[in-house]
Amino acid sequence: MAQLDVGAAMPTRTFRITRADLVRYAAASGDHNPIHWSDRQAAEVGLPGVIAHGMLSMGLASTAVSDWAGERAAVIEYGTRFTRPVLVPDTADGVELTVDGVVGEVREDGTVRVDLTVRCGTQKVLARTRAVLAPGR
Repeated sequence: MAQLDVGAAMPTRTFRITRADLVRYAAASGDHNPIHWSDRQAAEVGLPGVIAHGMLSMGLASTAVSDWAGERAAVIEYGTRFTRPVLVPDTADGVELTVDGVVGEVREDGTVRVDLTVRCGTQKVLARTRAVLAPGR
């Protein structure tokens, strides 16, 4: 991995999430909770609409950092906290999830902590999202 300094930023990455993506994710993950596809069911549990799977949002954020790191590094740790649901409207455009990252720490062992900011519109949807990268071999 090339030397990265604290404060170095990865480019912003934007992902579009549609209801069709939620159906595909449900099939792949086995999470068929109707709050991820039915407006009626989402409303019955007090949600303002259909929401994306939290693990889908988390996975997209990890994709952003691993794509940025490429072969120069491997993600060896990753964690986050879910703070807000990602509402996915029933439109062809769906909704955008935006991921930004900055190097927060370069450790003596050569690993690098990247702090991620994950937003839907102006709202942060994940908090304390961090990935630790180890140099590629």
